[in-house]
Amino acid sequence: MSGGRLTMATIGFIGLGNMGGPMLANLVKAGHTLRAFDLSDEALARAEAAGATRADSAAAAAAGADVVITMLPAGQHVRAVYMDEGGVISAARAGALLIDCSTIDVDSARAVAAAAHDAGLMMVDAPVSGGVGGAEAGTLTFMVGGPDAAVEAARPILECMGKAVVHAGGSGNGQAAKICNNMMLGIQMLSVCEAFMLAKRLGLDAQKLFDVSSKASGQCWSLTTYCPVPGPVPTSPANRDHAPGFTAAMMLKDLKLAQQAAADRDAATPLGAAAEGLYALFCNQGHGGLDFSGIVRMIDGQR
Repeated sequence: MSGGRLTMATIGFIGLGNMGGPMLANLVKAGHTLRAFDLSDEALARAEAAGATRADSAAAAAAGADVVITMLPAGQHVRAVYMDEGGVISAARAGALLIDCSTIDVDSARAVAAAAHDAGLMMVDAPVSGGVGGAEAGTLTFMVGGPDAAVEAARPILECMGKAVVHAGGSGNGQAAKICNNMMLGIQMLSVCEAFMLAKRLGLDAQKLFDVSSKASGQCWSLTTYCPVPGPVPTSPANRDHAPGFTAAMMLKDLKLAQQAAADRDAATPLGAAAEGLYALFCNQGHGGLDFSGIVRMIDGQR
């Protein structure tokens, strides 16, 4: 590592799901050496096909690596992988950089970062925005929390997987930015869905509403990039029967994290709470695997 820049690195990558797998593949393409671990043999086989070496455990992936990256489901998994006996923090070599790209609660992110710091390791939390498509294309946005030096050390690695790296502040602030952003996104998507379903009942063509609102005060990303009805935005999931994308189940997870944080900090987020309730209903109807924009179906009264 020189001047915060890492050229060819040995990277341990733990968590090879829908996001982690493509992210690993982009690091291989950039010339890094990858050691991969996941509980799924199928995921490990895909990682090997992409050019990574299979590790037998999270600790084995981390041992001797310059960088360790994790992409895990929830806070309890991140705490366990890093902090349990024989975990990443105890296995990592002196001077290693730890990057957690999971979306988890802020308190877990800060607890793991503190444990890493106490062990003499640099760590950042770097949750992502951009979905599976962004992971595959290498166009993710990373919201990064951590000390300046750790963030600058992580930047060249993250730039292999994304188009933007935003330093949000101290440890845990990457997670804070992610859950606040996605709470806005969930609320905005619901507002766009409701407007299009009202327009439908008023006899207003969806394209006409789009033509007006995309140039007026109703304009937002959920409308102009991710329109939930077929037609106006040909690249949106609505034109693929709401195949994800970013699933409704993942949106519900993020809304739950936002509500947990709001309750812990006594913050009033009534629209966030309403959005969580609506996405819970949608997922409970069996639609958690659809894109989150597919909630337009429930608002339209479809099953």
